[in-house]
Amino acid sequence: MKAFVFPGQGAQFVGMGKDLYEKHPLAKDLFEKANEILGFNITEIMFNGTDEELKQTRVTQPAVFLHSVISAMCLGDDFAPDMVGGHSLGEISALTASKCLSFEAGLRLVAKRAEAMQKSCEATPGTMAAIIALPDEEVEKVCREVSEQGTFGIVVPANYNSPGQLVISGNVDAVNEACRILKDNGAKRALVLNVSGAFHSPLMESAREELAAAIKETEFSTPVCPIYQNVDGMAHTDATEIKENLMKQLTGSVLWTKEVNSMVEAGATSFTECGPGKALQGMIAKICKGNDNITIQ
Repeated sequence: MKAFVFPGQGAQFVGMGKDLYEKHPLAKDLFEKANEILGFNITEIMFNGTDEELKQTRVTQPAVFLHSVISAMCLGDDFAPDMVGGHSLGEISALTASKCLSFEAGLRLVAKRAEAMQKSCEATPGTMAAIIALPDEEVEKVCREVSEQGTFGIVVPANYNSPGQLVISGNVDAVNEACRILKDNGAKRALVLNVSGAFHSPLMESAREELAAAIKETEFSTPVCPIYQNVDGMAHTDATEIKENLMKQLTGSVLWTKEVNSMVEAGATSFTECGPGKALQGMIAKICKGNDNITIQ
């Protein structure tokens, strides 16, 4: 069975999507439509901009979404998923590619998501850090203890990317304190990430509320195949359930390891990443290590 997966923010690069635009009339039409919907020339930034321009949240999220969804659409009949999933932002790409959302609705939600997250980051500064080579339970315990102490603020597990790689998120001082303790406890690395906010943590509550209002007003259809969602790592086909789960995503953890394992248990034997970069391929390889029946591309 074929699983198609879609990356999140951070996978962007200058020049992304230009080959699609030049080779596929469908891609050209969709990119031009995106410029109209967004109200600015995102294709110019994607194809010819600078790294700094592309790193702006209002640009990054729609850019990754567009590259991902248009890549899937340009596969034509080769895009025949038995299941889909996406990491963080990539979940909206997955919903769009599987026809749960129209292209226009998906792009508008991503634009709203980016805008809401940017405002939240400016109102409540935060950060994230990747913790390498410690059991999840140890990282969860330290996050809980630092948060309960009350001195540094809140820090929570945010992205369960693969065994031995858990990203934490929260107030800057709390993340730094957790990193210090986790390094003392044997973490191979505790690397603070170059991000503008505490994504997938309670600090994103204002953004969650704003995005939830937009989700409620958006029409969701039954997808062409099950979508595995971040908040519970399980398969969903009911449009109402999908909406509810998406509303929880900005403040909830991304259970990517569980999501991939659930796909494998459901019969997935191949994973195809649609979008810029190969970050998900690396994560899936670690999650499925030792399973020779799995192909990843």
